[in-house]
Amino acid sequence: MSTRIKDIAEKAKVSLATVSLVLNNKPGVKGTTRERVIDIARELRYDFNQSKTSLTPVKGRIRFLKIAKHGHTVNRDHDVFIADYIEGLNQEAQSSRYQFEISTHDTKNIRSVIDSHSGSSPPDGLIVLGTELSYEDIKAFEAIRIPVGFIDSYYDFIDFDFVDMNNIDASYRILNHFISNGHREIGFINSPVQVKNFKLRLIGYREALKNFNLPFNEKYVFTVDSTFNGAYSDMLSLINRGVELPSALYIANDIMAYGCIKALKERGYSIPGDISIIGFDDLPMSSMMDPPLSTVKVSKIRIGKMGMKLLIMRLEENPDIPPEKILISGELICRKSVKKL
Repeated sequence: MSTRIKDIAEKAKVSLATVSLVLNNKPGVKGTTRERVIDIARELRYDFNQSKTSLTPVKGRIRFLKIAKHGHTVNRDHDVFIADYIEGLNQEAQSSRYQFEISTHDTKNIRSVIDSHSGSSPPDGLIVLGTELSYEDIKAFEAIRIPVGFIDSYYDFIDFDFVDMNNIDASYRILNHFISNGHREIGFINSPVQVKNFKLRLIGYREALKNFNLPFNEKYVFTVDSTFNGAYSDMLSLINRGVELPSALYIANDIMAYGCIKALKERGYSIPGDISIIGFDDLPMSSMMDPPLSTVKVSKIRIGKMGMKLLIMRLEENPDIPPEKILISGELICRKSVKKL
């Protein structure tokens, strides 16, 4: 298996953006760090020809914007998740001979982000991580005069390309698995933070219940924070209030599932003996949980590649073609967090 930039970043203990700058021979990294990244890349047998864009003239520059508006989902807990997006974007950019850049923003001021990439020397195109962006945030990018595409979000009524996971389809797969194991009382744990994927998963949960002729019960929809500590604390509060819990819980992402499981186990619940749980994202820790967590895995590398392909098509063919909205289906990874009744 070839070495990826996230492998180098993890071993060098630096960001993916730093590795990208070093491998593409760009300024902005101090000498000692640059040397360490190169040494580790050599140690891991990284193919430097992947990054030597000077050997072949590049067609242009494409920049990836990693925006953490509130940090409840775009945070260190999801670095591995986002690294796969970056890997897919980078692979497709290099194969099409475009220089790939990464820019990170921790701010609620989306207008300032837009302005910072609309100056005297903008890139040829932008790919934006839409995870924490609202409808209004994404609409604001219409002010940019270069092609823009979004990954990890989806809106029907905005004229941009979007590549996202198919949350509705994944929700159906989750409920189908619960039902095939005998569960009829199935709850959903959502988060109050503004994340479109969470909203779509709730919609998918409700539609799947209807498809399986099961009633929607408001008392089985719970809300916890999307961080590990927040989910743990909020779940403890729910348990302490004496809420009625169903036999199965679909939790909007794995980090929330980890926090909820910790709280449930501390209050004497057995997983899956008392409550079966399925998460979403298939983060590396999910396979190491006690019990190993069943969850949905979607290829983030594939989403990244597809997002880059759409942008390059827009750059090279016609910037005015109608927008494309692409949904990538996931795979339900069945482990040991679901009990057969």
